[in-house]
Amino acid sequence: MNILFFLTPKATCKYLYDDYTIRQAIEKMEATGYAALPILTRAGAYRGVLTEGDLLRAIKNVCQMDMRLAKSHTIMEIPHRRDNAPVHVTTDMNELVRTATDQNFVPVVDDKGDFIGIVTRRAILRHYLENYIPEKAAPSL
Repeated sequence: MNILFFLTPKATCKYLYDDYTIRQAIEKMEATGYAALPILTRAGAYRGVLTEGDLLRAIKNVCQMDMRLAKSHTIMEIPHRRDNAPVHVTTDMNELVRTATDQNFVPVVDDKGDFIGIVTRRAILRHYLENYIPEKAAPSL
C-alpha cells in the first residue's frame, strides 16, 4: 500500500519555520493546540520537530525565565530532545508503521528532502481498525 493514502498534505499541516523566534513558536503552538510541530526552512526542507518540552527547556535554559529574551533567540538554537525521523515518499508500509510506533506523526519528504506532509499514527491505526480488525459479533443470548 502507498503511504500517500495516509498523508496529510503540507497545505493542511501546521508547521514552524526555522527562522522563527522562540516567542513566535510559542504563539503558533498555542494557537494550533498541538504539542509538537515540524520545522521547515523557507524553501520547504524538513529540519526537525519542536515540542512543548523543548520550548519549556528553552525558556528555562536559553531565556533564563525571561520571556523578553524569547524574541531574540531562534528555535534552531534550542536543543531538541529528539526529532521525528522523516520517511521518504516511497517508504513501504512496514517501515512507516515501525517509525510511527515511536512518534505521534511521521514527516514525509520527497526526493529533494522537501517536506510534503505528515502521516499521523491515528491515520494508520484507523486504517488497520477499519480493514483488518473484525467487528465484534453480537453477543448471543
